[in-house]
Amino acid sequence: MGDWSPAEAAHRAASDAELIAWVDEQDGLLGALPRAELRLRGLIGRGTFILLFNAAGELCVHRRALSKAIYPGYWDVAAGGMVQADEDYALSAARELEEELGVAGVPLREHGRFFFDQPDNRLWCSVFSAVWDGPLRLQPEEVLEACFLAPSQVLSWAGERPVCPDSLVALEHYLRCSTAS
Repeated sequence: MGDWSPAEAAHRAASDAELIAWVDEQDGLLGALPRAELRLRGLIGRGTFILLFNAAGELCVHRRALSKAIYPGYWDVAAGGMVQADEDYALSAARELEEELGVAGVPLREHGRFFFDQPDNRLWCSVFSAVWDGPLRLQPEEVLEACFLAPSQVLSWAGERPVCPDSLVALEHYLRCSTAS
C-alpha cells in the first residue's frame, strides 16, 4: 500500500471497513454498507462538507494524506467525510471537523444539500460552515498540511493545483446560498 506508515495503513483499512449510510438517488436510506463496498459497486452514500472560516473570512484548506482512497494528496476546501450508518448529517459533520482539524464545540450552520455523481464518488452531500480562530490539530493519517486563504484565492487554485472536485462543488453551493440569502 504505497509508502504509507503503519498508522496510515491501519487507518485506511479501518476507514474502508466503516459502515456507511447507503442511500438512493433521492437520499432515502437503504441500509448500511462498508465504505469500500459502496465505492466498488458505485452505490450512493452520504457525505458532509464543513467549510471552516476564521474571523477574517478566510477559508481553511488542507492537503489530503496520500493514503486516502479518493483524491489522495489533493487539496480539500472542506473538512468532512462519509456519514456513518448510525449518524445523521449534523452529527457526522461535528465528528469529522473534530477528527480532521481538531475543532470541537463550535456552532455548525447548515447550508442545504446537493447530489454529487462521479463514477468513483457518488454522494448526497450536506454543507455546513463554522468559524474558528483557535489552533488546528491536524489528524496526520488524513491531513498533511493546512492554511487559511481568501475564498476567491481558493477558487483560483482549482486551475493550478489538484483540488477535490466534490468539496469545490460544496464551496460553490455555499457561495450560491450565501448570496441568495
